[in-house]
Amino acid sequence: MYILCFTDSIEQTKKGIITNENYFHLYFTVIKMSSNCSGNCSSCSSDCKDRDMTLRQNEQSNIKKIYAVISGKGGVGKSSVTCMLAAAMRKAGKKVAVLDADVTGPSVPKMFGITEKATAEGNLLNPAVTRSGIKVMSVNLLLETDETPVVWRGPVISGVIQQFFTEVKWGDVDYMFIDMPPGTGDVSLTVFQSIKVDGIIVVTTAQDLVSMIVAKAVNMAKMMNVPIVGLIENMSWFECPDCGKKHYIFGESKLSAVASSHGLDVLASLPINTKTPAYADKGMIEEADLGEFAGVVAKLL
Repeated sequence: MYILCFTDSIEQTKKGIITNENYFHLYFTVIKMSSNCSGNCSSCSSDCKDRDMTLRQNEQSNIKKIYAVISGKGGVGKSSVTCMLAAAMRKAGKKVAVLDADVTGPSVPKMFGITEKATAEGNLLNPAVTRSGIKVMSVNLLLETDETPVVWRGPVISGVIQQFFTEVKWGDVDYMFIDMPPGTGDVSLTVFQSIKVDGIIVVTTAQDLVSMIVAKAVNMAKMMNVPIVGLIENMSWFECPDCGKKHYIFGESKLSAVASSHGLDVLASLPINTKTPAYADKGMIEEADLGEFAGVVAKLL
């Protein structure tokens, strides 16, 4: 296990203290908790499988349901789907939070129009809050500028995500959505091993790769013992504003057949809406058309 601390001095890093000035000066220390771990469980005498690795919420947090939004590849609009799903759930009257686990490509604050940096209260960080009241924590809220690159190795990124869960003052949250990075790497392993996730939502597009992508997600879910809530197909079609005809730019959808083969539900098929990117670019994703998410919200409630 690794621990990463955000702080403004090396000495405070050693003490594990989180502090804040005008902005966070970013220092980090990685502490390997088990120096003898080779990563090969077959050659290890430690009985780790019986050890509870689940992180516990701090006393200032009460998160009831947690859903991870994943995709097998990049470029499918996973982050925008996560933000719009959170906005739709908030519109349904629920207390909502988004944990941006896509550390090297954090776009969530931009879509919500969040520009202020995170602040600290005691040893906990305060999440940013969107116009409609969605709580957000992202690495971009800690960096000096939005354009500062995150060039970190996997263990450091995993430590950040763990601290986002345990060292943020989330308060009362009915639904938390974790925006996962693409693929099934270190971050996925960290989240599903250390955070009690209630379900996975898979975002994909209408391409021939969909069967492979969904199969990878299903196999990962089985390995991590986390249920898949269902599939969302993004950019399914484009409706011509002149004639109203649907055009399947990425080809006819194969999602229903793939979902059926794995015993999964298709939660939504989202069209290409030219207004959605404009809302995201302006930081007004909460104002986008959320009608297509009604079925997803109903499934989660």
